[in-house]
Amino acid sequence: MNDDVRVEVTRGELVESIHRVAVCVVDENDTVVFSAGDVERPVYLRSTAKPFITAAVVASGAAERYRFEPRELAVIAGSHFGEPFHVAAVLAILEKIGMDARALQCGPHWPYDESAAASLRASGAAPTALHNNCSGKHAGILALCKTLGADTATYLRPDNPAQRYILEFCARITGDDATAWPLGVDGCGIPVYATSLRKAARSFVRLGNQYGLAPSDARALRVVRDAMLECPQYVAGTGQLDSELMRVGGGAIVAKAGAEGVQGVALPPRAQGYAAKVLDGSSRARGPSTIAVLRELGALDAAQATQLARFGAPKVYNRAGEIVGSIGVPSRA
Repeated sequence: MNDDVRVEVTRGELVESIHRVAVCVVDENDTVVFSAGDVERPVYLRSTAKPFITAAVVASGAAERYRFEPRELAVIAGSHFGEPFHVAAVLAILEKIGMDARALQCGPHWPYDESAAASLRASGAAPTALHNNCSGKHAGILALCKTLGADTATYLRPDNPAQRYILEFCARITGDDATAWPLGVDGCGIPVYATSLRKAARSFVRLGNQYGLAPSDARALRVVRDAMLECPQYVAGTGQLDSELMRVGGGAIVAKAGAEGVQGVALPPRAQGYAAKVLDGSSRARGPSTIAVLRELGALDAAQATQLARFGAPKVYNRAGEIVGSIGVPSRA
């Protein structure tokens, strides 16, 4: 086992803090082409699993039944930042399935996008469940419930047929047994599964390339991959890591972050999948570690890395807005 990827936070001349990141990259033959840290320990994928949840919705026939557009599939697969176009896409899903925001059980929070939050405050309105970064996923699961004839009032329960359908689909993609998975409760209330980084990386190479799967599962993943690539701004938001990785990648990178420092990336032209976990859960180490490993793999060139520099080597600022340090991965040479 290799050492974890090390992300250093400097202030002045000193390293003030260190984050360690476990990483696994596999190819379409299930060969590990890069690893750092323990890649066999179970990790809750959190929102990094959303593309696979969305693919389960597609596989069920719900996307065709309700004629979901790429932007709607992308917001189901995304952790959106509550910008107006995100909220509009979630509303469109709910309208298509004959429901409204009252059916969402994810709970409200202020938009993560500062401009959207400021506009909402200025209007005197309070956030609703629509602004929750997981509202697209919840709307998609409600569509799955209606397609399967499952109870929409209990869609958060792990024994709901929709949740069982999702877990069984995701297990086929990782190669796990869904009945043996450690399950927790995600921040938005749905069941969340844990799998190894190696199997999570397998999931992402399959998102990109669909190898070794039944035709219906492969098609569902391909539809979701294409929607995320067509509408990357719906997966996260304006200027956010996942959206910018896909924009700069130009079709060669599909990215999805999760809480507690989890990150997944599919690299379709290379037939590789990346999965990582910041061991202390810090989100600030996710960008530098992801960019550094993608550069080492050759999946990002120098020009692309320069466009993504604010994620790969973000600056540390004081309250007056002065640069006082940086965050980054030291050279592994």
